[in-house]
Amino acid sequence: MLHILALLAATSVEPIVSTDWLQTHLNDPNVRVIYVGERDDYERAHVPGARLMDHMETVRMGADGHRLASNDVLIRAFTKAGAADGVRIVLYGDSPMATGWVNTALIAIGHGDDVSWLDGGIALWQSEHRPVSTTAPQPGAGPLTARPAPDFIVDAAWVRSHLKSPTTRVLDVRSQQEWNNGHLPGATLVLWQDLFADRTTQKFKSPDEIRALLSQAGVAPGQEIVTYCAVGMRASLMYWAARSVGVPAKLYIGSWQDWSHDSENPIVK
Repeated sequence: MLHILALLAATSVEPIVSTDWLQTHLNDPNVRVIYVGERDDYERAHVPGARLMDHMETVRMGADGHRLASNDVLIRAFTKAGAADGVRIVLYGDSPMATGWVNTALIAIGHGDDVSWLDGGIALWQSEHRPVSTTAPQPGAGPLTARPAPDFIVDAAWVRSHLKSPTTRVLDVRSQQEWNNGHLPGATLVLWQDLFADRTTQKFKSPDEIRALLSQAGVAPGQEIVTYCAVGMRASLMYWAARSVGVPAKLYIGSWQDWSHDSENPIVK
């Protein structure tokens, strides 16, 4: 069993909520639902009151690749999607990687502890014959204030300096084929799909099962995880999962795209 650091495990809301809980709170003015995904899917059927958000609204694309947008851009995007100071945000989406990225953006503006994920998403919601809507509510009006963010995003220099640290475990959250083509020295491959008890509905495993998954990947008591993937999206999901069960973690958001562009960075094949 991995050691749980109470300080990191403590959040103001539960990291995962059930479909029962959300249906009970659909009319709660202090709960806002955000769907992360495509407009066509949103318009076909969404949780009543949910607002649409494309994860690309939180991305800055440039010469240095896939990065989080600036705080000003994030505040505008999340305000439109219904986030506000003092409310609980419930996220769901068809792509857990995209949802993980949006969750990372909320952490980056200091609202990570206000967020829960809907367990099972719209697939489980509809399979249980819960109400859906095709009507988009009006854009949110805030106010949403950027707060000091935790120190959770690291760069290549930080990763290089910690590759041989006994207190750090690097997790590669890509596919087996990507791993075979090259990975960071000392990294362990962990498939993001293994976070789910049911991959069809994307219903998460229990906290104990997620801790066991990380332990099987070699994460020892007292170690901090650093997650990476190709462009930071799958790594964002695994970072959130570790954080949700109280395991210390950081996110190498530049991931393989950033690491592989520097010939000085060591690569194992």
